[in-house]
Amino acid sequence: MANTELLIEAICAFNDNYIWALRSDDTLCVVDPGDAAPVINYANTHKLKLDTILITHHHNDHIGGVEQLRKHWPDVTIFGPQRCIKPDDMLATDGNYIDCLGLSFRVIDVPGHTLDHIAYFCDDASLNQPALFCGDTLFAGGCGRIFEGTAAQMFASLQKLAALPSSTLAYCAHEYTLSNLRFALAVEPENSALQNRIASDSSKRDKSIPTVPSTLQLEIETNPFLRCHSPVVYQAAKVYRQQQGDKTPLLADDPVATFAAIRDWKNRF
Repeated sequence: MANTELLIEAICAFNDNYIWALRSDDTLCVVDPGDAAPVINYANTHKLKLDTILITHHHNDHIGGVEQLRKHWPDVTIFGPQRCIKPDDMLATDGNYIDCLGLSFRVIDVPGHTLDHIAYFCDDASLNQPALFCGDTLFAGGCGRIFEGTAAQMFASLQKLAALPSSTLAYCAHEYTLSNLRFALAVEPENSALQNRIASDSSKRDKSIPTVPSTLQLEIETNPFLRCHSPVVYQAAKVYRQQQGDKTPLLADDPVATFAAIRDWKNRF
């Protein structure tokens, strides 16, 4: 249990990546450090020592800075999937609980974007709200592309995350929100919660304020990839499939097929 306040802040990297910084007193944990320089600058500015690195998956914009950070802080503890770590690091697998700054994070397998993608979830009572570090699986208003897994795997992974407490803050790894919401509006143009979100998040971006984290409740209300049971989303997917010349029936009781259709639609949007 953490005895001091834990701060979670975004370190901007590349064009649209967020490296999440968790800090308490003089100790730092980072999630998905694709670039070492902004982490080192952040640590120097706040007089912090890097204690832990959490990795969600093996893409370079999430792990590209790990080795330089390891050299800078030789005692750092690194958790991640098998493809992301070295023999002396800590393998993070589904159902494991790992310690980070005195908090206990549960590892959740979320294959789809990559086969070994994981997320980190903490609902420690010392946090104001539960925290989820979901990498490129769940985005604000969207989800990651399916590079290695299947639509069924990605759908199941998103359902796992959607089942977490609705107050959970989802810390995704990219500022893709406005683009995602433009697509969401094409799927559900009459969704008033979505319309309100677009206005709110557009205002944030006009002021260069991050649109993440978002709550899972907001995602459930506005993110089409979490709304594949909705008749409106199903109907939009059905129309899209027809426009693509696909004559295979899309069944209303098959949310995985609806998900696959709108994921394909988003790829072309």
